[in-house]
Amino acid sequence: MNAMPDGLVLRTGDWATLGAAAAAIRIAVFVDEQRFPLDEEMDAADAGALHALAELHGAPAGTGRLLPDDRIGRMAVLAAHRGAGVGGLILETLVAHARARGAPRVSLSSQLPACAFYARHGFEPVGGVYDDTGVQHRTMVRRLG
Repeated sequence: MNAMPDGLVLRTGDWATLGAAAAAIRIAVFVDEQRFPLDEEMDAADAGALHALAELHGAPAGTGRLLPDDRIGRMAVLAAHRGAGVGGLILETLVAHARARGAPRVSLSSQLPACAFYARHGFEPVGGVYDDTGVQHRTMVRRLG
């Protein structure tokens, strides 16, 4: 794993607090870069989720969320910051929050190219590959016991 870049800070909070910056990252990654429809990217689940926002020198760099049912999702890191440990910091922070609230496991839906990233963080594939808006995904689970 790469060393954390200097100036990297991670904040957690609700959508009202972090939503504007998180939405901008998700739109840049999922809508502009990966061409997911905007109306499928933003959803009602944001209101009840714990959000993580990574900032590098005060500028948003990545985001993710933890839903009340212990699913991690909407993991997105701006292209300029990939490979620098930003995604790992976000992921491990969300896992730690799930563990702190007593979750026995966390799960997520990974795009196939990202499965190796999640595997390096202790996630294991469960079930087969499926299509989500034209992109191949796989469910992955990490046990926290």
